[in-house]
Amino acid sequence: MPLAGSRDWLRWPRDPERRRFGYGADYNPEQWPREVWEEDLRLMRRAGVTIVTVGVFSWSRLRPDPYTWDFGWLDEVMDLLHGNGTAVDLATATASPPAWLTTAHPEVLPVTRTGETVWPGARQHWRPTSPVFRRYALELVEALAERYGGHPALAAWHVSNELGCHNFYDYSDDAAAAFRVWLRDRYGSVDGLNRAWATDFWSQRYGDWEQVLPPRLAASHVNPTQQLDFTRFSSDALRDHLRAEREVLRRITPDVPVTTNFMVMGHVSEMNYADWAGEVDFVSNDHYVRPGPGGADELSFSANLTGGLAGGRPWYLMEHSTGAVNWRAVNPPKAPGELARDSLLHVAHGADAVCFFQWRQSAAGAEKYHSAMVPHAGPESPVFADAAELGRVLAEDLAEVAGTPRLPARAAVVVDWESGWAVRRDSLPSSLLDAQREALDWYTAFLAAGVRADVLPVGASWEGYGLVVAPLLHVLPEATAGRLEDYVSGGGHLVTTYFSGIVDEDDHVHPGGYPGPLRDLLGLRVDEFAPLAEGASAALDDGSTGTVWSDRITVTDPATEVLARYADGHLAGRAAVTRRAAPGGGSAAYVSTRLDEEHRTALLGRLLEAAGVGAELPGHLRGRVELAVRGDGGGGVEYHFLANRTEEPVALDGLPGTPLTGSAGEADGVLAPRGIAVRRVPGRGAGAG
Repeated sequence: MPLAGSRDWLRWPRDPERRRFGYGADYNPEQWPREVWEEDLRLMRRAGVTIVTVGVFSWSRLRPDPYTWDFGWLDEVMDLLHGNGTAVDLATATASPPAWLTTAHPEVLPVTRTGETVWPGARQHWRPTSPVFRRYALELVEALAERYGGHPALAAWHVSNELGCHNFYDYSDDAAAAFRVWLRDRYGSVDGLNRAWATDFWSQRYGDWEQVLPPRLAASHVNPTQQLDFTRFSSDALRDHLRAEREVLRRITPDVPVTTNFMVMGHVSEMNYADWAGEVDFVSNDHYVRPGPGGADELSFSANLTGGLAGGRPWYLMEHSTGAVNWRAVNPPKAPGELARDSLLHVAHGADAVCFFQWRQSAAGAEKYHSAMVPHAGPESPVFADAAELGRVLAEDLAEVAGTPRLPARAAVVVDWESGWAVRRDSLPSSLLDAQREALDWYTAFLAAGVRADVLPVGASWEGYGLVVAPLLHVLPEATAGRLEDYVSGGGHLVTTYFSGIVDEDDHVHPGGYPGPLRDLLGLRVDEFAPLAEGASAALDDGSTGTVWSDRITVTDPATEVLARYADGHLAGRAAVTRRAAPGGGSAAYVSTRLDEEHRTALLGRLLEAAGVGAELPGHLRGRVELAVRGDGGGGVEYHFLANRTEEPVALDGLPGTPLTGSAGEADGVLAPRGIAVRRVPGRGAGAG
């Protein structure tokens, strides 16, 4: 019987050595003369590379004009890589259409909200809803599948590349037509649309589907539900393109797994990856760490959420960087140890492959200053040495970890894409709302408290979690509200925040006062929002400070305990933080402002204690070290990843387990700055031996 959550439950990239980490990069041999290829193969062996992604941006080389195909160079590359023992994640090459296609068919080019054409010259200059683009793209996919489906180097198919990175929103006539079809499927009739969009406001009522448009440039605030639906539609349109390519690949090569690289990172939040995760055979992600304070915490949050999207099963880190990127205003290199730390922190949260963009640093083009495994300085550089050492650590020191799932925590942070979309638009009480930042704030508080917490999409199961934080859960359908009530009545402990529970799935305010269906659960009513100006703050009587938001709260249930009150201003004496104990042993807490980091962590400590959820780290390591756990799923063995969150050495006193490696940061029981240690620990189901 395969292990629950292990690779055996996945359609994982084909590999004769089933349980090993994938390690590699995007490989773009078409950028280099033929004589460089032999050196690439030699250096790949030296670095421990097992798999590379090929062909991402090669459409114009594979089909240089409408009448000609040129597979010769790719045939040779595939054969060379196979002979070198290197597997291939073969891209469908549809990410950027060639010049001949956009010249002959300019109608495939996206159109902005203001009516401007997005011209060729960069990448992803195509409409997700263009039938012309779809036809040519699927012709390419079919040709690749027919030619390489049986090639022994082929390990997986890689659909397009970072879908929606630059072409998420398209306001063209193709998009308008597809949007109407999507709306008809959602609402059934124009009357249903009018009800959902509340079109009697501002005389927006529609009499025919042809009158409905995307939310293009308008005289004032565009209908809010129209905006929300267009974001939903745009995510679904890209998902539909993913499905179209995938179905061609599955028809021709049913035994080859298919993936596409998500972008769970930073403020990339347009694509609803919770809806996309079920469309691929294994989840893949691209992530680029944010330089400066908090960057590693955001990396951990994103890797954790990717693991949540994968259902706790192994997933694929398709891209990250060895050093500097090229697209920020200032692009610093990584400090010593960060290449390994960033990579292994993804592994800690379930990644079973570690890949970089890219293998060899480009000599020309827009990404020539983006770092790579083989930098401009060549293979004798520190970057290449660090990359080769990481390959050794994955292949040797951590080999037994590969294939194991992450083990669930007892606490969780919930992420809702639709709420994030809704609070970013216009015509709201505040433009300072940021659902992703609020979720990351709470995740950082868990790290500071030394408590493991999973990051989950809102639709995931909360069973087994003692404490769930659902911040800024603004869009709250009745079904989700019912799940929250069931969770608390079943003994779970919920924490939610300001501007949660305000609207239903149609962006209509829940009647009866804020926060809608959560009023009785929380034992309070918000009578009026009191958002704070940028730079302003509100003092609380426990010494904490709030920013962004405050609420005029009336406590409606004697069972609701006020944990903190506003200390000054027109809200002085009113509740700011509350907790209602519910029958059945659960509770529901409400935080009406964005608390400062110190007091958010202190509050979380109180709520964790009340929920009976404790830290797994000793006191002297809490806040200094992050713990993530993978295991064999049967309780026999656990793998504890210990990441140093500080710039100082940390003694790992009082921790169980046997180090798997000293190369990742631990030596003589001391964890180096920015280091990661991995220890084998007997699981709770292990015998005495």
